Amino acid sequence: MKKSFLGVVLSLGLLSAAHADVYKFDNTHTNAVFNIDHFQTSTNHGGFYAISGELKYQPEKQDAEMRVTIPVSALNTGVDAFDNHIRSSDILDAEKYPEMVFKSTKWHFEDNKPVSIDGLLTMKGVTKPVTLTTTKFGCYMSPIFKAQVCGGDFVTQIDRTQWGGGRLSGRYGDDESCRYKNSGRSG
Repeated sequence: MKKSFLGVVLSLGLLSAAHADVYKFDNTHTNAVFNIDHFQTSTNHGGFYAISGELKYQPEKQDAEMRVTIPVSALNTGVDAFDNHIRSSDILDAEKYPEMVFKSTKWHFEDNKPVSIDGLLTMKGVTKPVTLTTTKFGCYMSPIFKAQVCGGDFVTQIDRTQWGGGRLSGRYGDDESCRYKNSGRSG
């Protein structure tokens, strides 16, 4: 089974730990960067930008909800022709499926820190369960925002073909490595 690696990096501004606030992601600090195999000869790189999302976080109750929307049009590999190819029906079919969405369903905590996030990833109109595993998570008081800020790194393994790999599935990089980064504050 072909596997993909999806990593997530979260930087979330939290102004209050006493109750759940909604934190809108700052799309100027949010991206999902990927590496994709190129016919087993090299690795191509790119990312999705202008990502939006929100987080509801209650660390004292060990509860959180997150929704992330990734516009396929925000793809940038640095090569226009490659961007157009990935957006085409050969791979992501952006015209028919203009966005990808991750929605958390359950957060798991140990020692008051998230250790994993269960959720649903919708890509190309197909929704499948995905679990993000926390590799790093921490909070600090931001001297810039004068607010509590938390951030973390999350990873998962997915088989991109489960979401319909397109015409080149099985020949063109079903394996991909991705990192997701976002930043946001409440208000």
